[in-house]
Amino acid sequence: MEDFSESVPCSSLAVDSVLRMSSAGFIWGSCFGPFDAKRLGLFAAIFSFSHCGLERYRRKKDWVNTLTAGAVAGAAFGAGTRNWKQVACFTGLFLSFFQLAKDSRSV
Repeated sequence: MEDFSESVPCSSLAVDSVLRMSSAGFIWGSCFGPFDAKRLGLFAAIFSFSHCGLERYRRKKDWVNTLTAGAVAGAAFGAGTRNWKQVACFTGLFLSFFQLAKDSRSV
């Protein structure tokens, strides 16, 4: 069992994600056309904070945390659309597959 008390705080991970993704969105929008960097930063913050919170709550680092956090972030990101449930499901599945690929990578 891992000791989660010595890991980086969830708030620090969320702030780091917001800064990185907002910067990436700003650069993308500056080079290729209008893009809402705030939405990308908000998505990153929701995903990072919920993923980290789930890891600490469940005391496990596995794909279930990624699936749940992706669904939460996808639901928040697609809340203004008519098909927010589809956005949430797709985002959760996509991020879970990404996490599985990252974890299965040989060193």
